[in-house]
Amino acid sequence: MTITAQEKAQSNRHFWHSITTEASPEAIWSVWTDVPHWKDWDSGLQDASLAGDFAQGAKGKIISLEGRSSKFKLVAVEQGKSYTMKTKLPLGALYVKRSMETTGTTTRFTHEVWFKGLTAGLFARAFGADFRAMLPGVVRNVDQIASAL
Repeated sequence: MTITAQEKAQSNRHFWHSITTEASPEAIWSVWTDVPHWKDWDSGLQDASLAGDFAQGAKGKIISLEGRSSKFKLVAVEQGKSYTMKTKLPLGALYVKRSMETTGTTTRFTHEVWFKGLTAGLFARAFGADFRAMLPGVVRNVDQIASAL
């Protein structure tokens, strides 16, 4: 297995995982935007909720497996293609972006995670490695669920 220069550039502060699938973009989008069911494919979550429609500015809450509750905000939404959510951290933030592009009959989708702010390094050291290790499985779970729709 060859590691690309882009993959080498990943760190516990900024990382991502992509997969190419034959699942339809509509199915992937449906899985991504069904917030109460994020726990079905995100192995780090116990629960998730969203107040209102899945649109830029909407706010929600996630609860980790350990019981930590965090609020998030959808800071960018391109319907049917991508979204970015932000979770505030002390003196920083955690961002998660989910995006996809379709070519012919296949769709490549990516989950990207990064920490920003004065405490980015601290949170990257505390949580980055675990989140990064979890990400390939999370992406595979989305693919399996979307492929079954």
